[in-house]
Amino acid sequence: MRELLAQWWAQQLTLCGWPEGTDPRQALSPVQARERLQALAITDRDEFAWRLWESAVDGQQPPLSRLAALELLALGGAAGWFDSERQAAWLAWLAAEIVTAYPSLTRWRAALAPWSDPLLDAAGRALAKRERQGRGVDWQALARQLEGAEAVSDSLWAESLWGARATFAPVLRWPFTPDPDERLGWQRLLREQLDIAGRDALLSGLEWLARQGYRYGWEMDAARLGREGPAEAETWLASLGEQREYGQVLVAFLARVEPLEWAAWDWLRLIDQAYLGFGAGWLSAQEAETFAAHGLDLLQQRYADWPAMARAYQRGRSLFEGRDLCADFEADWGRLLGAAGSPWQTPLAHSLDDDRRQQSRRVVRERHASADAWVLALAAVREPDLTTRYQLGEPLAPERREDAERYLNEVLTLRRDEPLAALARYWMPAQAHHLNQLAADACHPGAAGSGRVAGERRQALKSCADHAATIFMAEKYAFYLLMAADSERYAPAELQAQARALAGVLGRFYATPQTLLAAWLAWETLLSPEEAPEEAGLGDDIAWHLRDPGSRFHWLTPIFDSQWQEPGPRPSLEQFTAMSLAGPLNEAAWQWPLPLAGEDRRALQEWLEHQYALQGATGLGEFLDFLLEAGDRQEYQINYAPYTLNARRLAEEIAILESGDCGEEERVHLLRLRHVRDNACGCNDEDMTAWDIAQLVDLSLAGRQLDWFDDAALARYLEAAGRLAERHYSSWQAYAEGLYSGFGFFMDDTPERDDFLRRFREALNAWLGATPLLAGSWASLDFPGRPGRHSTPLHVDVLVGGPHRLH
Repeated sequence: MRELLAQWWAQQLTLCGWPEGTDPRQALSPVQARERLQALAITDRDEFAWRLWESAVDGQQPPLSRLAALELLALGGAAGWFDSERQAAWLAWLAAEIVTAYPSLTRWRAALAPWSDPLLDAAGRALAKRERQGRGVDWQALARQLEGAEAVSDSLWAESLWGARATFAPVLRWPFTPDPDERLGWQRLLREQLDIAGRDALLSGLEWLARQGYRYGWEMDAARLGREGPAEAETWLASLGEQREYGQVLVAFLARVEPLEWAAWDWLRLIDQAYLGFGAGWLSAQEAETFAAHGLDLLQQRYADWPAMARAYQRGRSLFEGRDLCADFEADWGRLLGAAGSPWQTPLAHSLDDDRRQQSRRVVRERHASADAWVLALAAVREPDLTTRYQLGEPLAPERREDAERYLNEVLTLRRDEPLAALARYWMPAQAHHLNQLAADACHPGAAGSGRVAGERRQALKSCADHAATIFMAEKYAFYLLMAADSERYAPAELQAQARALAGVLGRFYATPQTLLAAWLAWETLLSPEEAPEEAGLGDDIAWHLRDPGSRFHWLTPIFDSQWQEPGPRPSLEQFTAMSLAGPLNEAAWQWPLPLAGEDRRALQEWLEHQYALQGATGLGEFLDFLLEAGDRQEYQINYAPYTLNARRLAEEIAILESGDCGEEERVHLLRLRHVRDNACGCNDEDMTAWDIAQLVDLSLAGRQLDWFDDAALARYLEAAGRLAERHYSSWQAYAEGLYSGFGFFMDDTPERDDFLRRFREALNAWLGATPLLAGSWASLDFPGRPGRHSTPLHVDVLVGGPHRLH
């Protein structure tokens, strides 16, 4: 600090009652300074920063306020709330303001006169006398020394990293060493006003503000209300209880088309709480700087300037407090946005240097560098409370563990006696192939099956053609894997292997997390209404994660392993095609079958015994061989087909059976003779081999689930079923007709027969036309032996075909 300026400062402080000749920098101890500040109702450095700046720029009583600022400057420096460099900048700026406005001591005294008291008047006369005696500072000389001092106004505050915190209080010094009382005060503030009780809670809260915050729930409500009418809005308001005021503000925003942007509410609070956490002793300076830099980085990504940021914060504050404060914007923000010396003189875009930005991004990405982060990011879209979790194996409350256990057992039927590998039942790469193929075919009108998916659905499929569909299956798998981890059934190493496998697949199929989100949104928009039309889908949530730069997805680090392994087995295209020959006899099989748990195996065994009188692997194998060689089709050919050539003999046989008492076998024979007579379900016109093929495939899949067959045996039966289908049929349509005929011909007599037939016909049509899209797979597959009629998807998450196939 230049001596001329320091001397002038000391002389001006005599007007405030300071002794003559006192060096303001050494006059008081920290304790004395803080006692005098407390007498002025200034109890902490935040309040001091506000009062200093307000005094410096006060337009109501500028001379007196600037004199008060000079005294505050001395007190704050003695209290340790300034460093010497910052204090010198403030002094130069204040002196320049004063000597520019009042170019002589005489004019300065005249300006103070309206507020003068005897003490101030006496000190002023003494100062004027010293000037006449040549012992005072020459104002013209000081003015020359201070030329260009206006340029120091951008160094009045701590580094620009903390400029955004001026929303709450400007920062004069960083870093600093709080005294014990200050530290306790900040801890008390965090506990009582923000419900943050320690370091762990603080870190969790900071992560929540960055990743999700209040903005997520507000935006979800706004998106839903934007689609609904006034009546639904009133119903929603009535349901809010104590939150009704918040709801009224949100409805008012929608009514006047207020921009639905309020993320600044979260990210400015993130910066403020990082600062408070340092003051409380719960964060290191480096940690606080990293969080602040991250918050500032997010603000810069969303807002062009300080006014846009401030307006967004004002909207968030309005929603949080439940009162519309937008009309108060100028009163609340005018000084920060326009007054001289504002902490926001540096533009928002220039308030974070690139080195610090990159360093903060490295730290944030390191927090998201594990496979666990991928699993939790996906699962948190369905369960937003997971936002601040970073590890699958972290300690959980007993209630969470019990809920996870119940979910595995009741929803996923993943039993306690099964290994984690059994979760692969829900890894369905064939489903992704099916969807990708439908989307590719929708772009090419000449592709096989493309005409069956028409109109709006076809247009919607075309919009998905550039988006790999694995995410639609994988995000559910991530949630199931999380439930498996939370149940605490499985070893951490097993869970980590599954998590890395899942993350590896996603990194292979999607270039960036944003690409993944775009694909997820496209398929969710298309498929969710079909899967659960009565439920709200995840479209709003996914869209939010796609556009919000704080979302965890934007900070995930790709996982690449040299030995890439999927979470579950991936059938070949030929195997999936053969598996699909079972058609709607059962639910569509989108994955390679795996052995079931003990109790589920017993239930399947009971079904096999009841339906087919099969009790073991040997019997099942013999029956499958029978279906391959002869099957029910042989019975029709031998016992019923000849009747189609002799209608009179058929009528006589029926009459004979109808005239007497029939045992069970005679009753079945009579029923089938009537089917031949009536050509029921086209049984006399269609090749019913499809009925045997479908049973063959369905039962061979069951054999693998019972662990009666290994993978090689199942593959042999599937290959044989494909060859048999290829010999008898030329298309899925012909196969469906044969399957319908066989189903109807061999069905036992029952009062529900017509209803069963109707539903089976509907299921066959759904499989042929992919209506709904996940009804079955025939629309996306070439029939065995009829390859090359479908377009090739443009991405890699499709099933690998044989040597003569492109994919």
